[in-house]
Amino acid sequence: MSVEVEVVRETTDEVVGAVARLLPQLSSNASPPTHEDVDRLLRSEANTLLVARLDGLAVGMLTLITYPLPSGLRCRIEDVVVDDAARGHGAGAALTSEALRLAEAAGARTVDLTSRPSREAANRLYERLGFQGRDSKVYRFTVQS
Repeated sequence: MSVEVEVVRETTDEVVGAVARLLPQLSSNASPPTHEDVDRLLRSEANTLLVARLDGLAVGMLTLITYPLPSGLRCRIEDVVVDDAARGHGAGAALTSEALRLAEAAGARTVDLTSRPSREAANRLYERLGFQGRDSKVYRFTVQS
């Protein structure tokens, strides 16, 4: 079984279903995405949605965000998730490696990501791929709707 990673370019029912199936494994607070939610994600020039497939089935996803700053082009990796049943087949490594390749091809100076300390396997993977921990704090402001 080999993992294939593709850039998602079109909002299809299959893609919306895959995101809806994978997202709860990443965040219990996330609402199920609608077709319009996924379409908005894909239409944004800043976003690149990657999907990992194992035997044709979407088993993982990652969003690469690319944005220019006065200090140079930067990228962030967000919403990385691999289906519980598909872990251990290299989908996370394949997704992250492809995101790094795309960031480098775009001319990004850095690629950042955050990961909870409890995600030990994911953190080991990121370190294996060359990510280094930074001495910083992450702050979040939640907009009340």
